[in-house]
Amino acid sequence: MNKKTLRITGAQMSFPVGAIQKNKQTILDCFEIAEEKETDILIFPELALTGYPPEDLLLRESFIGKNFAVLEELAEFSSNTSGVIGFVDRNLDEDHTDKQKRGIANAAAIIQNGDVKGIYHKCYLPNYSVFDEARYFAKGNNPGNLFWYNDVAIGISICEDIWIDEGPSLQQVENGASLIININASPYDQNKSNSRKELVISQAKKLKVPIIYLNMVGGQDELVFDGGSFVVDGKGKVIYQAKQFEEELFHIDIDLEVKKQPTGSTLEIREKSTELENLQSSEILSKNESLYAALELGLFDYVKKNNFEKVLIGLSGGIDSALTATVAVDALGSKNVIGVAMPSKYNSKESLLDAKSLAENLKIEFKTIEIERIVENFRATLTGVINEELGQTTDENIQSRVRGNILMALSNQTGAMVVSTGNKSEMAVGYSTLYGDLAGGFALLKDLYKTEVYNLSNFRNTISKVIPQNTIDKEPSAELRPNQFDKDSLPEYDLLDKILHLYIEEDSSSEKIISTGIDEKIVYDVLSKVDRNEYKRKQVAPGVKLTEKAFGKDRRMPITNTYIRERD
Repeated sequence: MNKKTLRITGAQMSFPVGAIQKNKQTILDCFEIAEEKETDILIFPELALTGYPPEDLLLRESFIGKNFAVLEELAEFSSNTSGVIGFVDRNLDEDHTDKQKRGIANAAAIIQNGDVKGIYHKCYLPNYSVFDEARYFAKGNNPGNLFWYNDVAIGISICEDIWIDEGPSLQQVENGASLIININASPYDQNKSNSRKELVISQAKKLKVPIIYLNMVGGQDELVFDGGSFVVDGKGKVIYQAKQFEEELFHIDIDLEVKKQPTGSTLEIREKSTELENLQSSEILSKNESLYAALELGLFDYVKKNNFEKVLIGLSGGIDSALTATVAVDALGSKNVIGVAMPSKYNSKESLLDAKSLAENLKIEFKTIEIERIVENFRATLTGVINEELGQTTDENIQSRVRGNILMALSNQTGAMVVSTGNKSEMAVGYSTLYGDLAGGFALLKDLYKTEVYNLSNFRNTISKVIPQNTIDKEPSAELRPNQFDKDSLPEYDLLDKILHLYIEEDSSSEKIISTGIDEKIVYDVLSKVDRNEYKRKQVAPGVKLTEKAFGKDRRMPITNTYIRERD
């Protein structure tokens, strides 16, 4: 079998949404390195020019035009190294399924020697989970299109296209492709890394050609793109694994089968005078390592891309605020994190000591603000208006909202962003206070169940012991009334999180959850709490997506909902 070697460079880089000029410079910097390496094909992620997902920016003609202008500039810059660049192309929508004509496509441009040599349009547009591509883009109608480098044919596809069993990749191989390049902006969740790889390995074995899976890296609002690009040979063996949650520019030589050269081939394979060093694959991160890295990257990029320098965190002495502050320090550095303890008469001395100990371990600025006098004034004012004793929930929420107000006032004064500390278990059942502990610009632990908060805290302490052991060991409590503990209002977290996972991630019915052996009264009570607290969750700040169904863009339930669950 006659073969030729193509040198491929994968640009697993961060491309912020809307930063077209910055993204252009990143692309140019990668081209400069690739030229030095005598690369044949330099690959960039899906929508690298615009960032992903650009959402309703795609409805602005000026945005689309800027993307075109920059692509032309990049094409003019190109020389022997060709580039595969994700961008937004024009498209004649001849097969629309509703009244809205969509005149743009999610596309990949192939540039070389000063010109755009070819364009591929994404054929399968995801319209589930966090994806809304069918809202904006028209489908590509040439899935089997090939791009010839002399007598070697390359098939290019975009993200979802590779997930279709008899989709573009199969058609491209049937048409003569010796290599499939799949460019992605695939967001992280804790189960996706393995499923991606299994899918691509299966495709490579079936198609008997190598596949390059290139992913974006970086945080964008609720999404974190985890990189983890890889290259699989025609037998399904992973021959290179890139880093996760880090930018990387990797170079690899791949031997590809030569086919009959078509007439009018315009892409070139360059002569090479150098050899590449042997590539060393990166280790795959464990579950806890990847969860922690996702939280770090998501917070770092949200803070920096939204032009903040510092963050404020209310430190209660509890496990949630401890993990939040620790991640913040690891992401942003100690000098950029401010911890604020706001004790009332119900807070134990032990909790304040735990908060102080955490702040000392993390080497962060620490403020203590006593709130009891403010809360008493608030109580007296309300009581004077309503002429009756305050209810327990009202009194508890006053304390939480005073704390929220103090944090937001400090945010206004210092310019630091408040990071709220609530976890997914609490938000699911409404064990949280609007405009109180839910106040903030970013809800870091929004998609992390309470049991996972404990797991990650213990994991982080294996690296360096910063979270006080007493914070981990003590009974969790909101400390808003005497002798209050979470277990007084909720099932034990192991049981609660099992119910929540079945209901939220797996969309299980109450009957199915009860059939697992859980008491039906507990199940009905938990599900009722989840259903009636949708209005709270809709008002929570964005947070890092970690599961297959995060609150926010991922899980979209109506607030006003009169559906009644039937009970036996």
